[in-house]
Amino acid sequence: MTGPGADYKITPSLVDGWKRVVLGKPMITDELQHEKLSNPVALGALSPDAISSTAYGPEQIMVELLPAAGMASFVLLLPITGVLLLILALVAASYRQVVMAYTRAGGSYIVARENFGPRVAQVAAAALLIDYVVTVAIQCAAGTVAVVSAIPTLGPYSLDITIAAVLVFCFANLRGLREAGRTFAVPTYWFIAMLTLVVVVGVVRAAFGGLPTYDPAHLDGAVPVHQGNGLVMGATVLVILRAFANGGSSLTGVEAISNTVNLFRKPEGANARRVLTIMAWILGLLLAGVAWLAFVTHATPYSAGYPSMLSEIGRAVFGNGLIGNVLYFMLQAASAAILYNGANTSFNGFPALANFVAEDSFLPRPLMKRGHRLVFSNAILLLAVLAVVLLLATGGSVNALVPLFAMGVFSAFAMAGYGMTRHHLTHRDSGWRFKMAINLSAGILSTVVVLIFAIAKFTEGAWLIVVVFPALVFTLIQLNKQYRAEASVLELTRFERPDLTRHPRHRVLLFIDSIDPAQVEALRYARGLHADRLTAVHFVMDDARAARLQVRWARFSQNVELKMVDCEDRNLTRAAYRLVEQVKRDYPDATVTALLPRRMYSPLADRLLHDRTADKMARVISRIPGASAQIVTYDIGSRIARAIRAGDADAAGHSPDSSEKTQATTPAS
Repeated sequence: MTGPGADYKITPSLVDGWKRVVLGKPMITDELQHEKLSNPVALGALSPDAISSTAYGPEQIMVELLPAAGMASFVLLLPITGVLLLILALVAASYRQVVMAYTRAGGSYIVARENFGPRVAQVAAAALLIDYVVTVAIQCAAGTVAVVSAIPTLGPYSLDITIAAVLVFCFANLRGLREAGRTFAVPTYWFIAMLTLVVVVGVVRAAFGGLPTYDPAHLDGAVPVHQGNGLVMGATVLVILRAFANGGSSLTGVEAISNTVNLFRKPEGANARRVLTIMAWILGLLLAGVAWLAFVTHATPYSAGYPSMLSEIGRAVFGNGLIGNVLYFMLQAASAAILYNGANTSFNGFPALANFVAEDSFLPRPLMKRGHRLVFSNAILLLAVLAVVLLLATGGSVNALVPLFAMGVFSAFAMAGYGMTRHHLTHRDSGWRFKMAINLSAGILSTVVVLIFAIAKFTEGAWLIVVVFPALVFTLIQLNKQYRAEASVLELTRFERPDLTRHPRHRVLLFIDSIDPAQVEALRYARGLHADRLTAVHFVMDDARAARLQVRWARFSQNVELKMVDCEDRNLTRAAYRLVEQVKRDYPDATVTALLPRRMYSPLADRLLHDRTADKMARVISRIPGASAQIVTYDIGSRIARAIRAGDADAAGHSPDSSEKTQATTPAS
């Protein structure tokens, strides 16, 4: 079958063309699949966020303690770490139950939604969304610290390197990068191996008295060290609480496995529980080992943020010989790799969570849209933008990001604990009292940590989360109200039969600006509506132009009335609204349809050379009860392209019947 448009080919837009060049060939829906992970691969792929926190967690404790408690800080480091390990045990025990009860991805959000309802679950949603954004920022910032600790000449470019890392991960995920897989497990196992080697060699050297120590008071660039009796003068309750709050960043990422239970092989819950338990043991042992080595070596954080304490520990343990230097650089490379890899965790978790929340109508629906490579492109771009803004606001400082980081994480921990407490009270399975006690304890302790952060770190950035958190929850709930209001208007009940009878009267208004093929097509369409009355309307802003139009219309109209409406204030949108409103008052039982011809050009020309008046007019007219607006499009751009092609063919003499071809492709006028 052939027709006037049979030879017309839809060419990709400029944006589509660039997507192909930058992101690659578009993927089809059938290619959407999730890799099921074996337990060893899952451990490596899903735990970098948690295990990598040992690279900066103990350092954050010392950042708070040294200026206030002096050398006594190294004594206080160990008991604070011990308390953190206790919380880790409770939180891990709580999440062991989460992954068994809820095998769908979503973690604490799903737990809260199933047990408290979708509105209360937005507390968990807000906590996790904030956590994912800050995770990208802090993991990339900490990864850069590992790099500049080994190569100090890169120090002045730390922020640039960090932002570049965020953009690289954004680009890679827009291309369809998948977190799950052996490739992502390599950095985790490499870091575990190198840090285990550091701890073992450090213990052996300390046992034989060969482990060097630093003198924090005489290190150029180190954080200030309090002089005097630190335990009496500096170690106040507030200082201890601030140090403990900072150390809480060591426990971030524990929830990552619960957010991706669906990636495990069957039985998903049992496998996820095993991997979670192993991850918690590894995290606990490495955290204790790093804290003990910091205590023994007196490794000290620096005001500039680099070199890191872990870098100093590595230097002290491995020494400066050839083998020591090789091992040191391997440690720093492993640290950077796992820290950057931990940032990529959020580029998978944030879009998935945003999709869940949007499905529940608490986030904008565009976040559910899969893009060119079957990923949630809008959510990935949003995450990258927010992370970059956060890095610019904090200067890429890990110290500045930590208060923002842990508050979101522990809020999610608390919601998971309370949700599982409610779950056990409802279902009362075997041993439910003991399980409930674990979850309730984890929830309460996590809440305490959040309060400590909010109070002790308020002036150091926690105020931002204190303000943003409730504002975000409020915004999510307001979005849901808007979606529910829309749904209540559009929804038909299951048993309601729609009324499809014709309107008693139908008046059509065709807005006319000039007489051209676009208006002709609109008039042809208007006649097909079989209205009780069809009226052409011209809004007069130029008397001479209006007079010429009236003369031409008299020869052209074919018995269609042309009504002239003065538009003295030159506001077409207001004039159209008033006209339709007046027609509705004059004919209350009639339905009014306003037809607005719109000429379509190439995307660039459409935006730069022409206005969008028809869209604005249609928007306000549609608000009038009993009235509707339809935009009748006429594609100028494609017709220009076809006319040019036909003209070229005539000039080259390629087509003997080119005149007929041109005639066939030229619209009637």
